[in-house]
Amino acid sequence: MRLWVCITLLSIVLCASADRPGVAQAMIRAGQFVRDAAGGAWDMFRAYQDMREANYIGADKYFHARGNYDAARRGPGGAWAAKVISNARESWQGMTGRGHEDTRADQEANAWGRSGRDPNHYRPAGLPGKY
Repeated sequence: MRLWVCITLLSIVLCASADRPGVAQAMIRAGQFVRDAAGGAWDMFRAYQDMREANYIGADKYFHARGNYDAARRGPGGAWAAKVISNARESWQGMTGRGHEDTRADQEANAWGRSGRDPNHYRPAGLPGKY
């Protein structure tokens, strides 16, 4: 808690400083990146939760693409978070013995979503409209 108070006070001082507008702008951009990254991580988590709830065979690629799409729409921080989470997830699944073909297809869906393309491309027929 004290750390966050110090960071906030430091940010206010830097933003109010007329002598260093470049530093203030960098701090603002860094804050936006962190906010976007946190939001992107939340988008990825929400897509994962929806995938688990739907429990629909053949829908995993859709949820991969949707989570990455939602995260990337937040900005550079969201796209970064989506890429890190997707790569970590696929690396972990690769170590647990899942097929390389499935991992490749998952990564393709991840990249599709992060690039801003419509995640409904991977939506299977019959998936409830809730998702």
